[in-house]
Amino acid sequence: MTDYPHLLAPLDLGFTTLRNRVLMGSMHTNLEERGDWNRVAEFYAARARGGAGLMVTGGMAPNEEGGVFPGAAGLFSPQDIDNHRLVTDRVHEAGGKIAMQVLHAGRYAYGPKCVAPSAIKSPISPFAPTELDEAGIEKQIADIVTSAARAREAGYDGVEIMGSEGYFLNQFLVTHTNKREDRWGGSYENRMRLPLEVVRRVREAVGPDFILIYRLSMIDLVPNGSTYDEVVELAKRVEAAGVTIINTGIGWHEARVPTIATSVPRAAFAWVTKKLMGQVSIPLITSNRINTPDVAEEVLATGCADMVSMARPWLADAEFVTKAASGRTREIAPCIACNQACLDHTFQGKVSSCLVNPRAAFETEIVIEPAAAPRRIAVVGAGPAGLSAAITAAERGHQVTLFDKAEELGGQLNMAKVIPGKEEFRGLVDWFAHMVEIRGIETRLGTEATSETLAGFDDVIVATGVLPRDPGIPGQEGENVLGYVDVLRGKAPVGARVAVIGAGGIGFDVSEFLVTDDSATESLPDWMREWGVVDTSEARSGLDPDGPNPHPAVRQVTLLQRKSEKPGKRLGKTTGWIHRAGLQMKAVEMKAGVNYEKIDAEGLHISYGEARERPEVIACDSIVLCAGQVSERSLADALEAKGVSVHVIGGADVAAELDAKRAIDQGVRLAATL
Repeated sequence: MTDYPHLLAPLDLGFTTLRNRVLMGSMHTNLEERGDWNRVAEFYAARARGGAGLMVTGGMAPNEEGGVFPGAAGLFSPQDIDNHRLVTDRVHEAGGKIAMQVLHAGRYAYGPKCVAPSAIKSPISPFAPTELDEAGIEKQIADIVTSAARAREAGYDGVEIMGSEGYFLNQFLVTHTNKREDRWGGSYENRMRLPLEVVRRVREAVGPDFILIYRLSMIDLVPNGSTYDEVVELAKRVEAAGVTIINTGIGWHEARVPTIATSVPRAAFAWVTKKLMGQVSIPLITSNRINTPDVAEEVLATGCADMVSMARPWLADAEFVTKAASGRTREIAPCIACNQACLDHTFQGKVSSCLVNPRAAFETEIVIEPAAAPRRIAVVGAGPAGLSAAITAAERGHQVTLFDKAEELGGQLNMAKVIPGKEEFRGLVDWFAHMVEIRGIETRLGTEATSETLAGFDDVIVATGVLPRDPGIPGQEGENVLGYVDVLRGKAPVGARVAVIGAGGIGFDVSEFLVTDDSATESLPDWMREWGVVDTSEARSGLDPDGPNPHPAVRQVTLLQRKSEKPGKRLGKTTGWIHRAGLQMKAVEMKAGVNYEKIDAEGLHISYGEARERPEVIACDSIVLCAGQVSERSLADALEAKGVSVHVIGGADVAAELDAKRAIDQGVRLAATL
């Protein structure tokens, strides 16, 4: 018996059978562009060994103008085909199946040669596209078909045609981007002509015994997007044109509604796919924020889809299905949907990886092997850096003792998990605790590590984290001034009017904590209302005509920063806008370029600019200090002064916001080499 009978059930496609109902969804890692094809092959092979029923590659460009970035990978030459065959051969040797996604970016392409149905610039890319003429459209069709045929030649089991997320084919479907008056525009019959022609000709080119997935945008979340009836019509027509499976696309990249960030409820859009169930006879895949076997099983068991797509969870843990199938679900490293090492890296041209699992896409570089000579290792600090180092070292066979002066594991992750919208951090802390237990790590919590308690260890890893930085504001000793640590740990009562000093990641988190009563992430109806999402049967594109309707803020908050730049400018590339928009919906006032003059009974006195102009008093009951951090190096410095060699990682090494991504990466990499 299994806890996941629906998830682990095979899916018969007629000419081939998938071993389970789990699709590893497309993620662009930027690996292919680096030319290390052994590394690409190992990335996918690891996930084939981990039990994925079918994998889809990152988007491969059909031509130069369709690439998301200049130099985007594709199948343009015989050498490209040979390189991709290295990947497909490795995947097949591992028992897996893999499809190649063909992605034409259209107006989303970051290059001056971008093309689109109409010359309308995208708000998220720098170039206005060239409007295609009849010959140009034919070229795009032919290039997509050629790319699909070459994928078959390279050994892929199928292709996915990217028709959602606001990319090229999606741009033809809606009047938001298609203003044409010829046979490719105007009526919906004309607007869906291009995707249907692409599907028909791809099927003709690859033959009947080849998986053809169409990624269909089922809820656009942009003005003038598709109606529900149009979505149903397109689904029926792509089925008739030869599609094997329809995959769910959610929202355009330019949509002002979050779709995959951690604040989005789990399986938040499964209902969208469920509405289409029964309208077509081919399998449907649902997507977005499905990150545990239990969530996936419930989605399938309640008839939302025939298959689930999980992308980033496969970065967090390459053994997702094998662990679930063998009763080791608690060992699955959780995707917390933070975007910090995956999508943020993708859009910065870096290799995409995972905050939780820095080995993702670095499998050939970070190798975890049994230690030749096991050692006694002390790790001081049970935050993300120390925990990742301890777990990795123990996995290699070292004898590890973990010290922390706190009574619980997790360090400052325990503050992150109380922020509304960051509930996924609870699962990360629980996973760390479980892994410490099963790896046999000795824990000494509530213990202040000293040079005496650390005597006799072969290696000492110091991961003592950070301390809040002292902003040195006159009057900050008053009772109305609080530190963010005490606020988030529930040790300090906060008044109704609050000034938050510091608008970095912590300042934004604290502000969210202070203005929110019940987290909308915990309630899908509340979240949909907060962001203005409605059933696609009620409104075109799934956007509420009345707009977002968030719960009122429970406090009046003013967020301030010394820098003159826009508050929140340095937040995550793909999530920063969500945090800024969330606080704006809660009427948080943001002030930049301020000087903190003094604090007294009236409140916070500020001025602006180098000339200290426009003096102002922020009347408030409480002032919360979020003015940065400094490294906590006292133990490391004391040990080094006594001649003890120590390894310093995480915030103790570099104090930068609360950078769990860097901390976990340092911990794993260090422990892999000890």
